[in-house]
Amino acid sequence: MALVAVGCASKKTAYQGDKEVTIPCTGAEYQSTSKVFRAHGMGYSNDMQIAKSKALINARAELATSISATLKRVADNYASSYQMGENEEAKSKFQDLARLVVNQELQGSVIICDKMMKTPGGQFRSYVVVELGGAELANKIANAVKDNDKLRIDYEYEKFKKVFEEEMSKME
Repeated sequence: MALVAVGCASKKTAYQGDKEVTIPCTGAEYQSTSKVFRAHGMGYSNDMQIAKSKALINARAELATSISATLKRVADNYASSYQMGENEEAKSKFQDLARLVVNQELQGSVIICDKMMKTPGGQFRSYVVVELGGAELANKIANAVKDNDKLRIDYEYEKFKKVFEEEMSKME
């Protein structure tokens, strides 16, 4: 026994009441490029300063995540392409050192967009975008590696820079 149901109805859009929301500090000019890492953050609070602080913390956390993912790919590609081979210890040390440099540099990230909104309920919503230069970050990581005796043996700056720039170019 088979049951077949057929219906005829007018076409309706599923979400007639939805409205597009414009979010401050978004768009192509606020995206990461081959030259800079950028990240967005939003914070919400009854207190204006706390809302901004939350937005900044969220943006820097997103920035750190993006940079860490890029540096992991750089380390993997560098290690497999050049002298380090598949030396997991060297890759791990490089990633630890890079993470330390990134954590130090995050505090120096530049706010390139900062918008504060007040909701009808009287709360504050803060939107920020932070930026960190890719070349400067690569140079600081390179200097940290040069200062590390074990990593310096397996490391060549120009090759690292080439792999780093290749990864950055994928962001465009």
